[in-house]
Amino acid sequence: MNVAEGAGFSRYEVLMLVARLSFVTAIGFFSMKWIMNQLDPNNSQKRKAKQKAKEQLGKLAKNDAAVLARPIDLEQLTDYEMMIASHLVDPKDIRVSWENIAGLEHVIQELQETVILPIQRKELFEDSQLTQPPKGVLLHGPPGCGKTLIAKATAKEAKTCFINLDLSLLTDKWYGESQKLTAAVFSLAVKLQPCIIFIDEIDSFLRARNSQDHEATAMMKAQFMSLWDGLITDSSCTVIVMGATNRPHDLDRAILRRMPATFHIGLPNEEQRIQILELILVNEPVADDINIPQLARMTDGFSGSDLQELCRNASVYRVRDYIRNSHATRSGASSDDDVYHDAVRPITMDDLTTSLRKMKTSKVHTGTLSMAKLDLD
Repeated sequence: MNVAEGAGFSRYEVLMLVARLSFVTAIGFFSMKWIMNQLDPNNSQKRKAKQKAKEQLGKLAKNDAAVLARPIDLEQLTDYEMMIASHLVDPKDIRVSWENIAGLEHVIQELQETVILPIQRKELFEDSQLTQPPKGVLLHGPPGCGKTLIAKATAKEAKTCFINLDLSLLTDKWYGESQKLTAAVFSLAVKLQPCIIFIDEIDSFLRARNSQDHEATAMMKAQFMSLWDGLITDSSCTVIVMGATNRPHDLDRAILRRMPATFHIGLPNEEQRIQILELILVNEPVADDINIPQLARMTDGFSGSDLQELCRNASVYRVRDYIRNSHATRSGASSDDDVYHDAVRPITMDDLTTSLRKMKTSKVHTGTLSMAKLDLD
């Protein structure tokens, strides 16, 4: 046997060497992948989001065939689309309808005619490009006036999928991941159409661009608008981007152009406040002395959310009185006198005026109400 033969390897030895190298490489790859997953602080959140997305999409595919234009194959969705789908809301799960909104009949009617009708009766508008639903709807006005309620009610009445987009979901520490998530928003919405993408406080994300913007943020904004333009040019795509803000002047002009349907949801006037108060108190136990028109005159400058909080505080007052009276009755009653009224009294006008006085003082101190409107009499 010569030196070459002594230094050579048999076929069995070569195969064993290749097998060992493959095994070590596979172990190293999966070990490194496991380590990277453990180092990712959002790994657990991503798994939960994917699980929730599967449940929501499975529910839509099983129970809401009328909502989806075509069946959704979960295997065809990317990981990024599954992350976005975790914020998907089934229209049947939305508890807000037009009946829960008072004082905004003119806005509701316009939304029904310009947004909902072209979606529900699409066959009536196929022969015209001018009667298609708008691809962008902007709701703006002071805080607490019902912008989010209107968006939810629109999704429910139109029977469309509703993506409540959390902007923190689009931000990622890895370069390029934010752009992929942004693209997944629109690709998923197209697969689920008709679909509404709702962005609350849209000014925090799509505010006016300037030279001081971070590179990743600027790229994300540019891609969002680019994909949005793709929706606008495709007339057969029924995807609506709906935003709500109380700072419309901070939005980029390019975003305002992409939202042609603009609705101002202002503070309610006296007549609207009467309707809101009647809606809030319709199923509540109230006393006969409540004067809703008078209360509406006294709440000038209050939003719908303020009126809801006012009535809530008034309802709490009667519960407090009941608890205090119950303790006093128990401590002062004799052993053979165990009977006392086991019922909470109705809401009175005094409860509402007390709550109003407290709220007005608080609003003045926080600067949300002028001193000229502090007349508590």
